Amino acid sequence: MKVRGLMPLLLAIAGLTILPPLAMAQSPADSQDSSSTVASTTPAQLDFAYVRPTQATKLRNYAFDAFGPYPIVGAGLAAGISQVQNTPPEWKQGAEGYGKRIGSDFGIAAVTTTTRYALSEAFKEDALYYRCECKGLFPRLRHAVISTLTARRGEDGHRVFSFPALLAPYAGAMTAVYAWYPGRYDAKDGFRIGNYSLLGDVGENIALEFLYSGPHSWLSRIHMNNRHGAPTPGSNP
Repeated sequence: MKVRGLMPLLLAIAGLTILPPLAMAQSPADSQDSSSTVASTTPAQLDFAYVRPTQATKLRNYAFDAFGPYPIVGAGLAAGISQVQNTPPEWKQGAEGYGKRIGSDFGIAAVTTTTRYALSEAFKEDALYYRCECKGLFPRLRHAVISTLTARRGEDGHRVFSFPALLAPYAGAMTAVYAWYPGRYDAKDGFRIGNYSLLGDVGENIALEFLYSGPHSWLSRIHMNNRHGAPTPGSNP
């Protein structure tokens, strides 16, 4: 599976989603009345429904995302695929090989999640995922994709390009390559594995966006309806 074009594509989409609001905010008014209206309503470009999560909310969701049932199940599935493909071959087959692979995939996910949350704190970003308030297949799909490389910042929750979201998958992959993978693996392999992790994040966000079917759904019960447990718009955290 070729993913070399993934990074430019995601960066381009992230840029496209940030630039239109900026262009609209800088467009001239047609008249003095409309100018005053624009001036008074410019904050409407921001999300007034946004409620910045508390530290307790972020910590609880970090623990769930790093060590909860979802990463365990995900690691089990990924390890099963690697087992079938016999990757890496040095780990061989059987229960022992599967155990190494599931431990590896779980470790990569844990390091990735920890890196994203830690860097998000340093950058003062909100790493939680928020479902789109828009309607329609393509607007929601676009929102899910660009959320992979964006985050919210400030009390108003304006969206920004997120370096933590970009770096985290590669941090997890490089840790695996240099900590427990066979010695023949190097930075190129780490970059390749990081690409797959980032692509997996895209797929996960799409699933979170479209598979949610209400607060009492099965997905809600295992926290998958909102992987990061972001507050419901208009509610208190």
